Amino acid sequence: MNRADLVAVLPEVILLAGALAVVTLAVFADRPRAEWGTAAGLALFLAGVAAGVQWWALGDTPGSLHFSARGLEVLRNPMVVMDPYSALAGIAICVVGLLGLLAAWELVGSLGRRGPEFVALLLLAVAGLHAMTIAANLVLLFLALETASISFYVMAGFTRERLDADEAALKYFLLGSFASAIFVYGVALLFAATGALGIYGAGGLRSFFATTIVVEPGVLVVALGMLLVGFGFKVSAAPFHQWAPDVYQGAPSGAVGLMAAGVKLAGFLALGRVFAAGLPAQIDRWSSAVAILAGVSVIVGSVLAAVQRDVKRLLAYSGVAHAGYVLVGLTVGVFGLPAVTFYATTYAVMLMGAFALVGAVSGSGGGASPFEDWAGLGRRAPGLALAMTALLLGLGGLPFTAGFVGKLQVFTAAIRGGFLWLVVLALVTTVVGLYFYLRVVATMYFDDGEGAVAATPWTTRVVVGVAVVVTLALGIFPWPYLDVVRDALPL
Repeated sequence: MNRADLVAVLPEVILLAGALAVVTLAVFADRPRAEWGTAAGLALFLAGVAAGVQWWALGDTPGSLHFSARGLEVLRNPMVVMDPYSALAGIAICVVGLLGLLAAWELVGSLGRRGPEFVALLLLAVAGLHAMTIAANLVLLFLALETASISFYVMAGFTRERLDADEAALKYFLLGSFASAIFVYGVALLFAATGALGIYGAGGLRSFFATTIVVEPGVLVVALGMLLVGFGFKVSAAPFHQWAPDVYQGAPSGAVGLMAAGVKLAGFLALGRVFAAGLPAQIDRWSSAVAILAGVSVIVGSVLAAVQRDVKRLLAYSGVAHAGYVLVGLTVGVFGLPAVTFYATTYAVMLMGAFALVGAVSGSGGGASPFEDWAGLGRRAPGLALAMTALLLGLGGLPFTAGFVGKLQVFTAAIRGGFLWLVVLALVTTVVGLYFYLRVVATMYFDDGEGAVAATPWTTRVVVGVAVVVTLALGIFPWPYLDVVRDALPL
């Protein structure tokens, strides 16, 4: 391993060292929460800085490849890629991870001696999510996906004294394992069809399709379909979304934000690298499938969210619709990746803020968050109500919010790619989305509610504040960040 190889995986090294430090300080040194919690936060911060250093280290080069095997022909491709796309993804994932740690801080305190285990799992999950975005090999991508998934399975059921948490963890594990099996089977079929497991290099997918004409694409089409199913489950796109509402409702509210936002963010960015950057020559074979998946997702997510009476389930179903909106941008391949990156990153931050507010209003331990908890919040806790209103309007895509700019970007990309019908469908469902988001706003300001809201921890206020600032700032002044995502194309 040379210095460049170490820089490529430095965020993972820092996060793994942070997880080890948390366990060591808490279990063996018996240090207080402030110390091992600070170690975890420092690890996430330094990992984000390391991702920024990667971008600086690239200079004027479009990217670099690392950990290339020199043996068998089928293995002669890199395992890790370092480019502006992976660097921006790393920064975004570490920011979301740090917000997730802050949002879960009250929950961690209530767990007692199990708190360090939860924080260590959080760091391992973030390491897995980051590895998904730098993976240049499908086997490494699968291992990274499972590292994050297994951590989240355990985190979903961490409040084991509650039956709904056990149910959430079991459903997440069973359905997630099934989706992972489909994904890895798709990898095997893709290897059978192409002899390639990597994206780049002489033995990679791009090289194969640049020099080979596929005469009988049956196995290839099935392989791509299975990969799409695996990704679809992770980002909760319809019809692979059934797990999301029950898991979000049953899992601890302090953990749900990262489980929802982090997985979607890493999943979409990895999906963009594999399909848009890795298989551009096959776009005619997969873009229509992605468009259909997007159309089904925006319809199913919007319709089901409109009939919910629980905010956590509403956010889960609306997340299905948002998965569809991101897929709208992906239909045009690499030309839609800047729009996908903008939408996925801003949506992740807004979702983190929304779930942090759910924890503040309904408790961080988990369980339902019925509309009754939110009734009259505008009078009982006007600050929380105002913040939730801003985030919901952003998620709904109203002008002067980041959600509006994100939707504008993905819709524009899809129109240029010839998917006008899909954009029209997405616009109709956006109107439906405004309806169910405004229902929550109306409940907060026009319904009568009783009882005082518990004092909001400073950590939650930080998460909500960051989310609101991002929502409004990137809605009013989006151009600097739009320039960044346009420069952050994958190698």
